[in-house]
Amino acid sequence: MPTIFKLRYQGFPMTAEKPVVTRFAPSPTGYLHIGGARTALFNWLYARGRGGKFLLRIEDTDRARSTPEATEAILKGLTWLGLDWDGEPVSQFERKDRHAEVAREMLANGTAYKCFSTQDEIEAFREAAKAEGRSTLFQSPWRDADPASYPDAPYVLRLKAPRDGQTVIQDAVQGDVTFRNDQLDDMVLLRSDGTPTYMHAVVVDDHDMGVTHIIRGDDHLTNAARQIQIYHAMGWDVPVFAHIPLIHGTDGKKLSKRHGAVGLHEYAALGYPAAAMRNYLARLGWSHGDNELFDDAQALEWFDLGGIGKAPARLDFKKLEHVSGFHIARMENDALLAEIDAFRAETEAPALTSIQKERLLPALDALKAKAKTLPALLEQGHFALIERPVELDEKSLAALDSVSRGILGELTAALQNVSWSRDDLEASAKAIGDAHGLGLGKIAAPLRAALAGRSSTPSVFEMMLALGRDETLARLQDQLG
Repeated sequence: MPTIFKLRYQGFPMTAEKPVVTRFAPSPTGYLHIGGARTALFNWLYARGRGGKFLLRIEDTDRARSTPEATEAILKGLTWLGLDWDGEPVSQFERKDRHAEVAREMLANGTAYKCFSTQDEIEAFREAAKAEGRSTLFQSPWRDADPASYPDAPYVLRLKAPRDGQTVIQDAVQGDVTFRNDQLDDMVLLRSDGTPTYMHAVVVDDHDMGVTHIIRGDDHLTNAARQIQIYHAMGWDVPVFAHIPLIHGTDGKKLSKRHGAVGLHEYAALGYPAAAMRNYLARLGWSHGDNELFDDAQALEWFDLGGIGKAPARLDFKKLEHVSGFHIARMENDALLAEIDAFRAETEAPALTSIQKERLLPALDALKAKAKTLPALLEQGHFALIERPVELDEKSLAALDSVSRGILGELTAALQNVSWSRDDLEASAKAIGDAHGLGLGKIAAPLRAALAGRSSTPSVFEMMLALGRDETLARLQDQLG
């Protein structure tokens, strides 16, 4: 498992000369969600396309739910998707002392205060406010209290947020989003046990990591209003925010398991190549003109925040299959074999042997032209993966009656010394067919049965070329008894 290290405070402000720095900050409580994968991709494209840095932070402060296995699953998912990050992943939990340090700085400069209110007192305040029709936003009586009145009791550190005016998020996707300050509470920075809250830790981490652009889901939009107040309290430059709409299902509702696969690992197991997923996810909520199909170089050149729409994107499996077929068809054969290896590893299928790869490789040009997914390609390439004797399905058995076997015997004899080229193979089969008054289709059926054991296959001549002379003749001879 990759090392997670404790980041040290860098202490530099953001300037116009500094390179772009983005980050992806998942919580390690489960698999990498398809929405999280898209967020990571957007951050990666924006940084890499501008010669900047893409950083990874594991937000593991929820110790009860965070697991090493989930962290490993996230890193594995990003690696499969082809996203590299700079440096080692940062553990948010390991930075808790730095978070506390900043909170104490805020206490010292008057932008935070000690609050001794108990949970019972806070709940009583809210119940009374609700009964009187007032805002239930808690207003601590300790905000401006004299330190001399402090009791010897547990306390939290709260942000002394402005009560008047507005907080404006200048969002690169959503535009200016305004929040009234009287609708934002004095959020807790440090709990009574001295541990930081997530809202506070995120700001400190992003500042210390030098993050210049925060690209994340729009479910964090309200968080941004409160987090900006911490930046202001510390006198730190505010990064560029870009809150992207979430992904919905085909019915327009929030994506869930009822819509199909939601974890990135599920898409890998379904046999969509990583290149296709990058293309599809990039286009899911972002556009560059009418371009639907593009490679990594184009995505890196084109991607910008202005191309991200405000409306939720909808997952469309038919479109994903179209994108997948485009990339499979254009993939170099060695790269395609590597994708097949990764797919079989993901599904815990046995790795292809060197002989299987040797037979499959020459057939890939024909197979990949029609396949939408890797399983579909392997299904058509089944003939190259099986060993003798070939097991025949019901339709293949029917195609090898006594008459067909006799014709197959003649063809086997004719193929013994023929040049092993498509033209010559086809000419030999045609000559046998002409002698019996049969078209190539009638000759192909028993050939297909003998070579693949099934009725749906690539061209019989493509199979023969891929299998080679010796294997082809051996499979034919097996059916002649």
